[in-house]
Amino acid sequence: MLKGEMGIVPALDIDSHEQLEMVVRETTKREGVAGYKLGLTSVMRFGLKESMKRLRDLTNLPVLYDHQKAGPDMPDMAKKYTALCKEADVDGLILFPVAGPTAVDGFVGEAIKAGIVPVVGGEIPVPDYGVSGGGYMLDDALDRILARAVGNEADHFVLPAHDVAKIKRWSNWIAGNVKQPVVLLTGFGALGGSIETSFAAAAACPRRFAIVGRLITGAKAPGDAAAKMYEQMQAIKAPA
Repeated sequence: MLKGEMGIVPALDIDSHEQLEMVVRETTKREGVAGYKLGLTSVMRFGLKESMKRLRDLTNLPVLYDHQKAGPDMPDMAKKYTALCKEADVDGLILFPVAGPTAVDGFVGEAIKAGIVPVVGGEIPVPDYGVSGGGYMLDDALDRILARAVGNEADHFVLPAHDVAKIKRWSNWIAGNVKQPVVLLTGFGALGGSIETSFAAAAACPRRFAIVGRLITGAKAPGDAAAKMYEQMQAIKAPA
């Protein structure tokens, strides 16, 4: 789905459509930009179908829709949700099916049936997400979600970029259990992740991409910012 072996996926969580349009125009032809992540800021203003239409007028690159984050819902909502995304011509769906195994089965399974790529995750890069950090989610929640998602034929995954040890463990497991997996890393800059450390930690999965928001969308020259991050990826080697 995403273009190339490694690259950047700008996260279009932007309030202004004029700013979104500028970011896409500045980045869509730049080497290493592999696709886009569309979030709720545009969709709540224009609707999913209209937001996708506007994006298709600007770029031919794949678009992942992030419903902040779809999946923690009743499993029977999966078919309705996926049908609406299919109608809007979305290429992939970021899914956090933390509601349980039947939610994984429902949301991942329905996406695959509809010909939409499920990009499966379950942990966000904030310190108090898991129980050990004071949060509510079990620390091994994503381990369980990944295993169930792979059983449903998922091969695209999204991991938080701030914890190198976790990235390495999850990436090694994914590489050992999925043929030709794709890993997307998210949470750069202020959220604690860096291209150098996270991409090296995920080296077990050769196809890996960075979902990047404000470091690109908030830059004076978004295309140059994306190009610089892509250059950083090219120099990364796996840790010994």
